[in-house]
Amino acid sequence: MARQRIHNSRSGTGAGNAGASWISYSDMMAALLLVFVLILSVSLYQYFTMLETTQAELEAQQAQLDQQQIILLDQQTQLDAQTLQLAAQQVTMDNQSAMIVIMQGEIAGQQAALDEKEADLAISQQELAAAQADLASALIVLGQKENDLNSAQLALSAAQKELEDQKAAFKLQTSQLGSMVGVKAEIISEVTSALSQKRVTASVDPNSGDIIIDSRMLTFETNKATLSAQSKQFLDTFIPVYMEVLMRPEYRDYLGSIIIEGHTDKSGSYERNMELSQERALEVLLYIRSMYQNDSATLARLDQILVATGKGYSDPVYYTYGGAKYVDQDASRRVEFKFSLRDAEMIEEINRLLNGQ
Repeated sequence: MARQRIHNSRSGTGAGNAGASWISYSDMMAALLLVFVLILSVSLYQYFTMLETTQAELEAQQAQLDQQQIILLDQQTQLDAQTLQLAAQQVTMDNQSAMIVIMQGEIAGQQAALDEKEADLAISQQELAAAQADLASALIVLGQKENDLNSAQLALSAAQKELEDQKAAFKLQTSQLGSMVGVKAEIISEVTSALSQKRVTASVDPNSGDIIIDSRMLTFETNKATLSAQSKQFLDTFIPVYMEVLMRPEYRDYLGSIIIEGHTDKSGSYERNMELSQERALEVLLYIRSMYQNDSATLARLDQILVATGKGYSDPVYYTYGGAKYVDQDASRRVEFKFSLRDAEMIEEINRLLNGQ
């Protein structure tokens, strides 16, 4: 019995120790699992945090790239506009060069005509000398020959005088034409300087003096010719500066006309656009006249030189994008100011005198 109790006592103690060991092992494994879960959670948190940071940086870089792309497109558009302007200026210069070549050809032809007349005069002088020799050898017909000689001398004197008059007129007209070219360049320079000083937004062609008004300053609604309040405000600033130069006394005898040229976009029919462009030019002309209602002298002068004309959509404004050429509808609805000098009449007078008319 005692041995049985001792055995039972030993057996119970052994089972309790084994259970305690198993509980300690389980606790240790649970603690390790908890540590692993904590480490995994921290790692996942750091990973997602780094992922969000990287995503935000990528989005910021993409926004910068988009902004740079917009800036590059704007710069390309400006470059294309400048290229078009340079091309237009080159065409104008080429046209003027062609005009100069034509005038040089006409002057060369006129000089050839003068040379021919001088040659004819030399021949006449030779004939006169021969007649004088015949007169010396033919005393019988002396009286008749003397009359013929006198007549020939009179004709020769008249021809020489006419030739000298033509040469003098040619030199005078050539001098006046050169002076007129200088006056036009001077007017263009004065208009450009005056507009720049007054900070008036307008583009002046340095060769022709044509003034192109920015369509944002002198605007028209589609299919309408009514001036907006903004347009009238611009004209109130621009016209006094422009007219102050052109109406100066030193330019009065040279100025032929001031042309107000209306333009439309490409929409609508040809007939309607011609009518609309004329209406827009006339609307600007009438508003300019209204600005000088209290100045009768200036108004009378304007009535002599102001001209309104419509060009329809024959001369639209283009822009280039992506290598293709497109019509700028808004910029095409515009008004241009041009002036002409009295050079056409002078050239005709030169031709008339040189041709002996």
